[in-house]
Amino acid sequence: MISKVSSITVNWLDSHLVEVEVDINNWLPSFTIVWLPDQWIQESKERLRSAMKSSGNKLPMTRITVNLAPADIRKSWPSFDFPIAIWILLHEWFINDTFVLDSIFLWELSLDWRLRKVASVLPATIWAKEKWFKRIFIPKENSLEASIVPWIDVIPVENLEEVINFLNKNKELFILPELDFNNYKNEDNIINNKYDFKYILWQEHAKRALEISASWWHNIVMDWPPGSWKTMLSKSFSSILPDLTINEAIEVSKIYSISWLLNEKNPIIRKRPFRTVHHTASNISIVWWWRNAKPWEISLSHKWVLFLDEILEFEKSVLEVLRQPLEDWNITINRANASYTYPAQFIMIWAMNPCPCGYFTDPDKECICTHKQVENYRSKLSWPLIDRVDIFIEVPKVKTDKFKVWEDYSSSETSLDIKKRVEKARLIQLKRFNGTNITFNSEMWTKEINKFCKLDESSDILLKQAINNMNLSARAYYRIIKLSRTIADLEWIEEIETKHILEALSFRKKEEN
Repeated sequence: MISKVSSITVNWLDSHLVEVEVDINNWLPSFTIVWLPDQWIQESKERLRSAMKSSGNKLPMTRITVNLAPADIRKSWPSFDFPIAIWILLHEWFINDTFVLDSIFLWELSLDWRLRKVASVLPATIWAKEKWFKRIFIPKENSLEASIVPWIDVIPVENLEEVINFLNKNKELFILPELDFNNYKNEDNIINNKYDFKYILWQEHAKRALEISASWWHNIVMDWPPGSWKTMLSKSFSSILPDLTINEAIEVSKIYSISWLLNEKNPIIRKRPFRTVHHTASNISIVWWWRNAKPWEISLSHKWVLFLDEILEFEKSVLEVLRQPLEDWNITINRANASYTYPAQFIMIWAMNPCPCGYFTDPDKECICTHKQVENYRSKLSWPLIDRVDIFIEVPKVKTDKFKVWEDYSSSETSLDIKKRVEKARLIQLKRFNGTNITFNSEMWTKEINKFCKLDESSDILLKQAINNMNLSARAYYRIIKLSRTIADLEWIEEIETKHILEALSFRKKEEN
């Protein structure tokens, strides 16, 4: 008798329907799995034997053939243990075929009959809903992760016996209530009080630049000697970022789901990701996980911040690999048997010292580096890479005579105050781009710039003269206009004015001949 049950193979962000066909007949005993299963799936046979023994059952002493269709898709997920086991156990029982065909079954079977947590449940659940499946059976540990998806019944199960009872109507289905996104809070949604702009009293120019960067999506570089609070400013940046919308949260959480970074405490990402990378990291570890093309830091930073401290300590090859993601906001990984494209839309924040010893521009401490050392050190940032950055600021070192251990911060502007202004600017942009696939000013291309960023004659002349004098590129010309648009939005001004152009130019780095 041949039976079918639906499952999913998830190749990172790509999901595909897999029909698990099980044929059990009275020929010589054997167990065969066909149609491009990987090693994980081939090992299902041994897991099933041990699991059934633990449950008091045995594999039938017959010929069992499992076909994973379609044939042209590589199957690379251990969740096929579940549907295979169901049909082996129930092949002689009467069950509702329509119920099974309307359901998706995902799980990894443990040797003691329990069903283990698996990765990629969120993208699999979204895919199942889009394909009009009515319900999905998933591990109990993954239940909250899947419950954010509406219009599909999420059924958490602890072991295979529960599923058998469900299918034979010996036990009533428990359908998990849909998670209320607006009321749900997780640990990552709480702003760390240690990193708040109210505790940074002396870097108003840098705080202004970060506010503009947050309003929306402008890459930023901070350059000055050690002790100027560059790292503190960068880590406080996440406290002024606006909250994720539900669509953004699901988009980010899908990436974290396939990377095994969701759990029962944090089943969905509510706060915008802030990722930081040590300067010993390789280009492979930043872009993808080398063994299986799993998305890594630039995709885990999707929908906000990737912070690289001591940027000039990184290998030049690591920095150059960021060129394409900074321009296209995605990364494509090519392998011999497949090609994967991951989103990588992030704000890049770089903190750097001016030379190896750190004191080249320090007015109070002498630099011990030679001119050649400084030149080689700073040459790691190529001009094509610098040209993709909108905001360059020099963060001066704070004098110790300004420190007061009894400082009163009650009158200081908090991160929450700045965040409110950022969110107002965001509302303007959402209204402006309503009906388009654009969300932020930095996403505009030439067509949108011509429509939403009109300059008067004096501002246009000023900008073109500055571009020529500073030896900037055409890319920089449009980036400055988009930055000016953001500055005007922060002031709730509809038209870009000369003062907005001037402030945007003040953040721009002049190209050296």
